[in-house]
Amino acid sequence: MQPRFDWALEPLADMSPTEFHDWQTLLEERSGMVVSERRRSFLQTNLSARMREVGAPDYASYYRQVTSGPRGAVEWSTLMDRLTVQETRFFRHPASFELLDGYLRQRVEQGALERPLALWSVGCASGEETFSLAMATAEVLAGCDLNGGFGVTGTDISLSALAKSRAGIYGARKLEQVETPLRERYFLPLPDARFQIIPDLAARVCFARLNVLELANSPVSGMDVIFCQNLLIYFRRWRRREILNRLADCLVPGGLLVIGVGEVVGWQHPELLPVANDQVLAFTRKSL
Repeated sequence: MQPRFDWALEPLADMSPTEFHDWQTLLEERSGMVVSERRRSFLQTNLSARMREVGAPDYASYYRQVTSGPRGAVEWSTLMDRLTVQETRFFRHPASFELLDGYLRQRVEQGALERPLALWSVGCASGEETFSLAMATAEVLAGCDLNGGFGVTGTDISLSALAKSRAGIYGARKLEQVETPLRERYFLPLPDARFQIIPDLAARVCFARLNVLELANSPVSGMDVIFCQNLLIYFRRWRRREILNRLADCLVPGGLLVIGVGEVVGWQHPELLPVANDQVLAFTRKSL
């Protein structure tokens, strides 16, 4: 691993108000991401690091590079990887997975599994939540002679994050909240204290690039479970509601939508019912 030098973490120079506004507008128009004044240093630092790599002398010239032609589209994708990849872990919010476990067991008891279950991790980052959903579902179905009856989709805007997801290899620290029996069942130990998702579980999971601003054009539908946690905080309130309305339309009757606690306030949907839970913000779609 190459050392990181202090100069590499410092912005080249302060942005002018006009430059900052131009970058704010570009990011929001293309990705929905809102960069407030207090996150200005975050933006400057990440832009500067990438500008050094490509030899851009200032923010204005790099802006022109990112917005010009096919090469600009490629550079934009690289930049988005820098700005959107999040730190995450397996079973990051245990209460959400406890709710999921109860929901799936109820579906099994009701005999409401006429087809394979479909689950979706929106904003999956490097795949930990997606594989957590797969493990949780496999555990419920394993004792019901229905172990083959599910698939999980993970979507994200970052191509580098999706590449990590597809590799399915993680360091020991990421597995801190994975119980020992699950670790032994679903991970293969590798050298250097790393672990890889077992092939049987990886085969149940697929990953795809998706910008949540383009949900209206997404082929994803008919979902039994949707997890959308730690994503909406990056968007304006009206945009959060718009995204949630689209996700609600992707749920089957009786489906479950789980949202990050505190990410949206006062949102309602005519087809969704709130789940009574003090620790999790979740809704179910009304049954037919």
